[in-house]
Amino acid sequence: MSTTASDSSAPGLSSDGRADFAKLPGHWVLARMGKRVLRPGGLGLTRRLLAALEIGAGDDVVEFAPGLGVTARLTLGRRPASWTGVEREPAAAAQVGRLLAGPAQRCVVGEAGKTGLPGGSASVVYGEAMLTMHGAEQKAEIVREAFRLLRPGGRYGIHEMALAPDSVADSVKRDILHALSGAIRVAARPLTVAEWRIVLEREGFLVRVAETAPMHLLEPRRLIRDEGFWRALRFVFNVLRTPEARRRVRAMRGVFRRFAPHLAAVMLVAEKPADAGSPHSAAAGR
Repeated sequence: MSTTASDSSAPGLSSDGRADFAKLPGHWVLARMGKRVLRPGGLGLTRRLLAALEIGAGDDVVEFAPGLGVTARLTLGRRPASWTGVEREPAAAAQVGRLLAGPAQRCVVGEAGKTGLPGGSASVVYGEAMLTMHGAEQKAEIVREAFRLLRPGGRYGIHEMALAPDSVADSVKRDILHALSGAIRVAARPLTVAEWRIVLEREGFLVRVAETAPMHLLEPRRLIRDEGFWRALRFVFNVLRTPEARRRVRAMRGVFRRFAPHLAAVMLVAEKPADAGSPHSAAAGR
């Protein structure tokens, strides 16, 4: 999840709205410095995700954790029949709401694992950079909810951080998870591409597309590609003039670079089988 620099309700803020950068989760630090694109594979992998989902005029779309609304804006540009965002943070939901128009577009405050939306109400569900931040049980709960929301034949897409290669040693995994959690102040739990596939398949999905990209979230070329030159320059300026944020950004970038051979971004698109039956019977069968 994400926020803007003007959001005084973000976690880790004092009563006067000033940030305690030592406590803020990493993505909030980046957002408060002006970074909009917070997905591990950048806008490039997000665009590939949307292309693989083949969102069109007949689709009813649900997005988990739209955050700043960057992907929501791209999706709405494809003019789906409806779009519903499910966002945990009220301030972020309100910001996304300002992008929307008409009764078929809405952003509700809720949890991705328990949306409260009707079963079988969506033809496309996707979420980015959020499953990584949950443990195994929560990952399964969210994927199960996506399955419930989808009609048979519907598509589910994820864009997450990944460990590489699939054969990466357990000791290396432990080192990465420890370093990531310390740097971003969130218990990040990325998986290998093979493990991400299993998470989806265990809940009944058929994986149709799997693509990866480098984990270059804070590298200069990616910054410019994702944010544009002037916004990237403003982000760098904001970081340089904010010592506490500068320390956090350096720590995050240091971890990303240290483990670069073993970090990646992954995009998966899976399908709910056409013979899955009603969402209620499918849920009851698991």
